[in-house]
Amino acid sequence: MLRKIRITLAVVFFACITLLLLDFTGTLQCWLGWMARIQFLPAVLALNAVVIVALVLLTLIFGRIYCSVICPLGVMQDIVAHFHSRRHKNRYTYSRAKTWLRVVMLAVMVVALVAGFTSLAGLLAPYSSYGRMVTNLLQPLYIWCNNALAAVAEHYESYAFYSKEVWLKSLPTFIVALVTFIVVAVLAWRGGRTYCNTICPVGTVLGYVARFSWFKVHFDADKCRSCSLCTTNCKASCIDHKTHTVDYTRCVACGNCLDKCKFGALHYGHAKRQEAVDQKPDHTADEARRAFLVGGAIVAADVALAQAGKKVDGGLAVIEDKRPARRTVSLTPPGSGGAAGMARHCTACQLCVAQCPNDVLRPSTDLKTFMQPTLSYERGFCRPECTRCSQVCPTGAIRPIDVAQKTSIQVGHAVWVRDNCVILADGVECGNCARHCPSEAIMMVPSDPNDDLSPMVPAVDRAKCIGCGACEYVCPARPFSAIYVEGNEQHSSI
Repeated sequence: MLRKIRITLAVVFFACITLLLLDFTGTLQCWLGWMARIQFLPAVLALNAVVIVALVLLTLIFGRIYCSVICPLGVMQDIVAHFHSRRHKNRYTYSRAKTWLRVVMLAVMVVALVAGFTSLAGLLAPYSSYGRMVTNLLQPLYIWCNNALAAVAEHYESYAFYSKEVWLKSLPTFIVALVTFIVVAVLAWRGGRTYCNTICPVGTVLGYVARFSWFKVHFDADKCRSCSLCTTNCKASCIDHKTHTVDYTRCVACGNCLDKCKFGALHYGHAKRQEAVDQKPDHTADEARRAFLVGGAIVAADVALAQAGKKVDGGLAVIEDKRPARRTVSLTPPGSGGAAGMARHCTACQLCVAQCPNDVLRPSTDLKTFMQPTLSYERGFCRPECTRCSQVCPTGAIRPIDVAQKTSIQVGHAVWVRDNCVILADGVECGNCARHCPSEAIMMVPSDPNDDLSPMVPAVDRAKCIGCGACEYVCPARPFSAIYVEGNEQHSSI
């Protein structure tokens, strides 16, 4: 019963978090956004004391339930291991903990967080790693399926779906996601929870807390027949049937051993009450009752926490794609406060990138801010009425803001590049940047101050500019816009 409840909850959490990361419409955020916020490292970076305390208490009571139910990367390892176990049964063996490697990985993460290199910490964080895998490897397939449904719906004059362009936002981030998936999948295929119990720093932290958990898996040496089924079915490789011991720092309370033991030699409960439990004649009913209580407690805790084809012009000429502007200072989303705040808190889970409706967020390729979101305006601009990235961020790297705040935050300022402007280069009239500026920070002035009849060119009022990028996006100059947004080190308000 304990195993069935655990699997049911794990499937629900895994499916919901995956859908949250796949969704590009923002529809699921209001229902499932809390699942991202109860992940361990995002809660730590967001200084969410309620979630942190709840997860620690959950571990102190039931063991590493977080790793086998709530963490999507942990559940993914179980899924991969399950498919291998269907063909190769009883394949695990007991192995000693790689304590030195676990401590090193934990130390690397702590040093990276303290030093402000959260991108490095994000490479090891389980939720962030899973987020990158889903958004880079699965979301394109999800969007292609959505586009197929949109085409079919449009044929029947229904607009329940709308199509969205699929494009590669960052090749380095895609490669990192692919390599991470291969490493985790291979380790899970060969050894079950190897990644979880040797590399993952979150697993190490919760493992040491789980040593003091109230409920644990216990041996009854008198009933044990040394059949080794518990050891050969333990995906965490933490049960030694020869010595009747369990390494609680690695045990994820999955219930596999309880399900496989045919002699009733393993029990999940509190040590002091174990002897009394063993004397009860109906073990099955008692274990089912305990499993029900455990599952109910997990649900109650979680509910408490919840509070690319070519474009042509008229079919006559190919329009050259825009290239990203060469910015001295990168642009970070409104609500982040600037590059420093983003670097301290962001773990590069890609949730904001996946849900950006304007296609302006993409992973950074800069080494210090690697994979963290930056703004770029080749495919759209940061609309003043959109605040979605600030609403979905689980770590506090992008603080929640409303529309009024969004329209007053200056993330950067527009810069006009005279040599690129079609007004002077091609001798044509334009003014797109001035017409589309939502903050009216651009006006057209004579290119020659002494000649009122000279061509009109844009002039930027930096005091009004919020850096939304509308001017850069609508500029017809190719491949580089004649006006682009330079980032502000520290965001300010008008």
